Amino acid sequence: MLEKVRDWLGLEHDMVVMVVTVLILTLGGQIWSRYVPKYLEYLGASTLVIGLYGSIKAVVTALYQYPGGWVSDRLGPKRALIVFTFIAIGGYVVYLLAPSWKVFLLGTFLVLIWDSMSQPAIFSLIGETLKKSRRAIGFSVQSVLKRLPIIVAPPLGGYLIEVYGIERGMKVGFSISILLALLAVAFQEKFYVKIRGGARKVEGRLLTVWREMDRGLKRLLVSDIMARLASNIIGVYVVLYVLNVLGASPVDYGLLISVQMMTSILSYFPAAKLADIYGRKPFITLTFTFFALFPLVLALIPNPELLPLAFIVAGLREIGETARKALIVDLAEKSHKGRSIGLYYLIREGLMIPAPLLGGLLWEVSPKVMFLAASAVGILGVIIFTLGRIEE
Repeated sequence: MLEKVRDWLGLEHDMVVMVVTVLILTLGGQIWSRYVPKYLEYLGASTLVIGLYGSIKAVVTALYQYPGGWVSDRLGPKRALIVFTFIAIGGYVVYLLAPSWKVFLLGTFLVLIWDSMSQPAIFSLIGETLKKSRRAIGFSVQSVLKRLPIIVAPPLGGYLIEVYGIERGMKVGFSISILLALLAVAFQEKFYVKIRGGARKVEGRLLTVWREMDRGLKRLLVSDIMARLASNIIGVYVVLYVLNVLGASPVDYGLLISVQMMTSILSYFPAAKLADIYGRKPFITLTFTFFALFPLVLALIPNPELLPLAFIVAGLREIGETARKALIVDLAEKSHKGRSIGLYYLIREGLMIPAPLLGGLLWEVSPKVMFLAASAVGILGVIIFTLGRIEE
C-alpha cells in the first residue's frame, strides 16, 4: 500500500530529499518575508524605496535564473542546490546585522540566491527523476510541502512582531532562518544519492538556447508574463494595504496568508492528477484567471472582515501552477534543460523589474487604481493564452 502511494506521488529518493530541503528553507524564510515592507518602513524607507525593494527582487530574480540553470547543467542539480543554500545563509546574516534599509537591501542579493538560482535546478531534478506522466503530481508534492510551513510561519512572524516589536521580532526570524538553512545544507550533503559526480561540459550560448526553445514554451511565456505583472504590480503593497488602509493586525495578516496557503494546498493534488490525465491547458488557464481576479477582489473589498475571500482567490492562483511547471519541463530542450528553464524565467522575471515601481506610482494616485490596473493586465494575459495554441 505504501509503495503504491509513494509511486503515485512520485516520491523517489532524491525527490524526497529535495522537497524536505525546500520545506526547511521555506519554514525559515516565511517567518519574516511577508513583513519585509513593514520592516523597511521601520528602518526609514519611503514608499518608493519599498517599491525599489520589490524591483531589486525582480532584477535579482531575473538575472539569477539563467546562471542558475548554467550551474545546474554544470554541477548537476543536486550539488547546485547545496551551493545555493549555503550562499543564501550569508544573506540572512546581512539581514540580521543590517543597521539601515540600505544595508538590508544589499542582503537581498544573497538571500535570493536560493529563491532564484535554485528554480532551474529543482525543475531539472524533477525532470530527471520522474517520467512525463508523473511530473505534475511531482510538482504538486514539492509545492504542497513548500507551502505547509507558510500556514504556520507568517502567523508566527506576526506573533513575534507583536510580542517583541518589529525590530527584535524580525531579527529572531532571521536567526531562525540561519539555523534552519545550516540544517538544510547538512541534510542534503548526507542524503542525496551520488552527489559528488564530476562536472558536466556545458555548451550552447544564450541565443542558441532561445532559438531552440519550443514555440509552445514561448507562447506560454507571453501569458505567464502578463499574469505575473498583475501579481508584481501589487505584490509589495498588499501588506501595507491590509495593515495601513484596512486596519488589520500583523497576526490577522499572517492568518490571511494561512488561508491562502490552505486553499492552494487543497487544490494541488486533484488538479495535478486531472492535468496529467486530461491535459495541462485548462488548469493553466484557471491559474491565469485567478491571477487577474485577486487584485480586482482586493479593490472591491470594503472592510477587513471580507479579506479571507480575497485570499481564497489568491490561493486558487496555484490551481494550475503544477501543470504549468510540468509543461515547461516537458517542452524544455533535453540537452540543456536547466538553461532553457533558466532562460524562460530570466525573460519572465526581467520584465517584472519595473512592476513594483509602477505599483508605487499608481499607489500614490490611489491603491484601488493600482489594483484595477493590475487586474486589467492579468485579464489580457488570460485572453492571449486562451486564443493561443500549445502542443502538450
